[in-house]
Amino acid sequence: MFEPLGYLEISSDCLQMYFKGRFPVNQFLGRAYLCQGQLHAPRSTDNLEEFEKFVLFFMKAIDFATHDRRYFFLIYNASVLYWQLVRPFLKPGYRYCLIPSLSQIITALNQIEEQDSEWQAELMINLLECFLDASKLEEAKEFSSTAAVFIKENVPDKYSQIFSLMVMLKRKLIEIECLECEYEMKKNGTEIVTYTKGVVEAQLKLIKNLELTLKRAVHLGDPGVIQVVCATQWNLCLPLLQRNLHQHVRKPLISVADVLEEIDSMLILLRCQVHMEIARIEEDGDRLEAALEHVQKAMHLNNDGQYREHLRLCFNRLRLSVMLYEPPEHLEDQALVLIEQAKRGNQKDNARKKRSLLVNAGLALAPDTFQIVLDSENEAKVSSGKSNSQISYLCAKAQHHTKSVEKVDEHLKHLRNENGRERIILWADLAKVACKQEVWDVCRAACRFCVLYDDILSREATKHKKGESLLPAKSFSFEADLLRILAEIRFINAEATVHLLRLQGIKLNDHAVPSEAMYQCHPGYVSYLPESDPEWKTYSLWIDSLSQYAMENFQRAAEIGEELNDAWIVHNAVVYVLNYNRHLISSGRQRDIIEYLQTLLGAIKTVGIEILLMLCNALARGLIISWIPKKAPEKKQEKANIIQTLSVDPNGLPDIKAALEICEFALNAMAGTMCKEKISIAAQQQIIATWVKAKQLNQQQIRHQLGMQEEDSNEAQNPLARILVGLEMYSCNGLGLMDFTVPTLAQLVNLALECSWSDSLVELQTLTRLTYFAYVSQDYETVMTCSKRILESDENFVHSRNIKKYYEMLSTTACIQGKSIMENLSGRKHLRVAASKTFVQSARYAGEAGNYSLVMFAARHFWNACLPLLGSPHDREQFKEPTEIVLKNIVKAESKNKQVRVSNRYCLFLVIDADGKETSRYLS
Repeated sequence: MFEPLGYLEISSDCLQMYFKGRFPVNQFLGRAYLCQGQLHAPRSTDNLEEFEKFVLFFMKAIDFATHDRRYFFLIYNASVLYWQLVRPFLKPGYRYCLIPSLSQIITALNQIEEQDSEWQAELMINLLECFLDASKLEEAKEFSSTAAVFIKENVPDKYSQIFSLMVMLKRKLIEIECLECEYEMKKNGTEIVTYTKGVVEAQLKLIKNLELTLKRAVHLGDPGVIQVVCATQWNLCLPLLQRNLHQHVRKPLISVADVLEEIDSMLILLRCQVHMEIARIEEDGDRLEAALEHVQKAMHLNNDGQYREHLRLCFNRLRLSVMLYEPPEHLEDQALVLIEQAKRGNQKDNARKKRSLLVNAGLALAPDTFQIVLDSENEAKVSSGKSNSQISYLCAKAQHHTKSVEKVDEHLKHLRNENGRERIILWADLAKVACKQEVWDVCRAACRFCVLYDDILSREATKHKKGESLLPAKSFSFEADLLRILAEIRFINAEATVHLLRLQGIKLNDHAVPSEAMYQCHPGYVSYLPESDPEWKTYSLWIDSLSQYAMENFQRAAEIGEELNDAWIVHNAVVYVLNYNRHLISSGRQRDIIEYLQTLLGAIKTVGIEILLMLCNALARGLIISWIPKKAPEKKQEKANIIQTLSVDPNGLPDIKAALEICEFALNAMAGTMCKEKISIAAQQQIIATWVKAKQLNQQQIRHQLGMQEEDSNEAQNPLARILVGLEMYSCNGLGLMDFTVPTLAQLVNLALECSWSDSLVELQTLTRLTYFAYVSQDYETVMTCSKRILESDENFVHSRNIKKYYEMLSTTACIQGKSIMENLSGRKHLRVAASKTFVQSARYAGEAGNYSLVMFAARHFWNACLPLLGSPHDREQFKEPTEIVLKNIVKAESKNKQVRVSNRYCLFLVIDADGKETSRYLS
C-alpha cells in the first residue's frame, strides 16, 4: 500500500513484519510475495542480483496461486506486473535473462486455462523472440511449433507475427548448418589434400547433407539464405574438382547453378565459375550438348571478362565437337576435331587408327614441319652409316634425330605469331592425348612444338620492367593458366624423353656405354676402343643431350611454378627429378645434377618451406592415421587403471615406414643449413608430432638427445625442437603402444623456461601441457613452477590474435594449479584458501574467453574448496568477494555465447548467502 506512494522503506518494514508473524495462508500471502518482488524490481541491466531476487518472489507468488483455483487471478496479475517491470531487459543481448521466468509464467497461464488468449499469445511471441536473441535455436524450434498451433486456433490475428519469427528461426538454423559444415571441413584441415578414401567420403557426406539444407532454403524462399547455402556448397565441392572425383559433385553443382539462376542471384562470379566447372564435368562425361549449354551461360555471366579467352576456346571446341556434318574451315579447327575424335575414340579402335588421327592433327597444326620432326624417330629414314657397323648406324640415328628436331624452330617463322594462345592449348591437348594413349613419338613431337610458345612467353616477360608482372592481378588469369599448361607439358616432355632414353637402353643422366660386341680386333691384333671413335662420340653426345633436354624441361617447370608461386608445380618437379635420378643419388653421383638440384632448392625456398612442411605433414598423417590402433570398448569389470595393450597391424608397416621417411625428409629440410627462411614454431610442432607418432608405431625409440641431428654433430641442437619432441613423447605414452624412454619433466621445464620463444601461443601451449603432465605424474613442485611462470606472465601472453585460446589455457593452468594445491593440503587451512583463489582466477580467465564449461568447472572446484570453511560466519565473509567474481564471470561467459542459465547463477547466489544447511541443500 505504501509502495505506489514511493515509501519503499515503510513497505519493506511492513512486509518484514508480515512474514515474521503468523500470517494466514490466503490471497494476501501471494500479494505479499508480489510486493516483495516489486521492491527488487530491476531499474537497469547492471544489477542481475536484484533481478534474480525480483524473479524469485514473483515465482513464489505464481507457485502459491497455482495450488488453489480461488487465487488464479493472482497469476494473471503477476504476469502483467512482471511484463511491466522487466522492460530494461528487453533490449538486444539481455533477453536471455527472461527465458526461465517467462517460460514458467506461460506454463502457469496454460495450466489455469486463462481466458485472455491474446495476452498469452503476446507473451508467447515475446518468449520466442527471447530464444532467438539468445541463439537458443533448438529450444526456439521446439517452442515455436506449440506456440504457432495455439495462436492459429485462438488468436489468428497474431499468426503473421509468429510466422515471421518462425521464418527468422528457420533462416538462422540453416545458416548454422552451413557454419557447421564449414567447421567440419576446416577441422579436417590439410587432410583433404591426401585424398584418402575416408577423407573423400566424409567430404561427400557433408555435401549430401547440404543438398537437403539447400532444399529447405529454397522452400523458405529467402534469397539471402539460399545464397549462403550455395556459397557453402561451392566451398565444399572445391577440393573434389579433381578429374577423377568431380563426377561425384555434378548433381550438387547443378542444383546450385539452377537455384542461383532461379532467384537471379547477384553472385555473378560464383555463378560463372559453377557453370564452368559443370561444363568441364559434362564434357568429361561425353555430354557435349549439356556442356555447351553451361559454357554459354558462363559466357553470359562473365561480365568482367576475366574468363573471356578461356570460355571462347572452350565454346569453340565444344561447338565443333557437336557439329558432325560440317567440316571446319580453319586448320586449327580441323586439328581440334581430330584431337577430340582421338580423345573420345572407342577402346576397340586399333592403335593405327588412333595414331592416324593424332598424326593428322599435328599435320593440320604444322603442315610444313610436323612430319619431319615426327620422322626423327623413324628408323626407316636412317641410313646404315659409312661402314655399315653398329656404331655407324647409331651415329647416323643420332645425326638424323638432331637434324630433324631442329626443323621445329622454323615452324614459328611461317605463323607470324598468329593464334599463339589457341595453338598452345591445341599442341598441349595433342601431347596429353598421345601420352595417355602411349603414342610416344607423336607425344614427343607435339611437346617440342608446344614448348616453342613457352620460349615466346619467356621473351615477352623479359621485356617488362622490373617490378611489373606479366600476369594481371586477377583472381583468374588466362596467362597464368597457359603457364600452368606449359608446366604440365614440360613434365610430359621430360618423361617422354626419359622414355626415349630407355628405348636406347640408357637411364636418365647415364652416359652411353658400348656393348662388348662393339669392341673389335683389327688385323694385327690391335685392340679397338669405340670411345675413341668420332661416330661413337657423336652418338654419346646425342644421348647426353637428351638427358640434358629432359632435365631442362623439369627445371623449366620448376621455374614456372616459382614464377606463379605455385607450390604444387615446384614440388612435382622435385619429385620427378628425385625419382628419375634415384640411381645417381644411390651411387653418390649427385654432382652430375647439382645445377638442377640448386635450381629446385631455390624454387622451394621461394614458394616457402612451410608449404613443404605442411604437405609432408599431411601426407605422413594420411599414411599413418588409419593404422593407429583403436582401443576396444572397456568392460565394466575391468579396472580403470589397467592400460589395454595394443598392436599395430603388420599390413600398415610399409605405410608407417614411408611416413617416417617423409617426416625425416621434412625435418632435415627444416634443419638444413642452406635454408635461411625462418620457420614458424607452429609448423615445426605439427611435423614433429607426426614424426614422434610414426616412431612409436614403428617401435623405434628416440635418442635421449631429443633431436633429429646426428649424435656426433658439433652443432648445438635446437632447444625448441628438443622440447617439442620430448613433449610429444609424453603425449604418446600410456596409450597401450610402445612407451618412449622419456627425459625427466624437470629437464623439459628448465629448457622451456630458458628458451626464447618467437610464438607466445606455442609457448603457452607447451607450458600448459608440461603443467598437465606434471600434475598427472603428481610432481607438485613442477606443477607450481610451470603454472606460476604462466600466471605471472599472463599479460605477455594475451594478444589480439587467438585471444580466446590464450585465456582458455590460462584458465586451465590456474585450475590445475588449484587442484594440485588441494591434493597437497595436509590439513593446512591457508593452502585451501590459496587454492580457492586460483580457482577464482581460473573462472576469471574462462569468463574472458567466454567458455562456459571452463568457468563452471572452476566454479565447482572453488565451491568444493570453500565448503569446509563455510561453517563460520567469519570464514564465509572472506569468500563473499571471490564468489561475486565467480558469479560475474559465469554471467560474462554466458553472455558472450548468449547461453546464460539464470537458474544456475541463482542457485549459487543462494548458496553463499544462506547458512550451511541451506547451502548443502541448494548445491546438491
